[in-house]
Amino acid sequence: MKSPVVKRSIVIAGHKTSVSLEDAFWKGLKELATSRDMTLSDLVATIDTDRRHGNLSSAIRLFVLDQYRAQSGEGDRAAQSAPREPTMARAEPSVLRAD
Repeated sequence: MKSPVVKRSIVIAGHKTSVSLEDAFWKGLKELATSRDMTLSDLVATIDTDRRHGNLSSAIRLFVLDQYRAQSGEGDRAAQSAPREPTMARAEPSVLRAD
């Protein structure tokens, strides 16, 4: 079965880029942005700024995974087993927006 990867254009720091993620990660990312009263672009821009290695799609997947693990109480166990991208603080609003 084929993976439901969805490619979307998003504006980060004034430039347009494409991000490919599975639909479940897009949905989770949108939920996290809404819960933080942020736009999707603001959240992705913050993830992009905070990432230390890897590509943006991978950084987003790790961020979403870490956030849901933290919400379910698995965050402490996951943090001990493997290093992850840092959990971001709430970002300042900007004028970025997703297409």
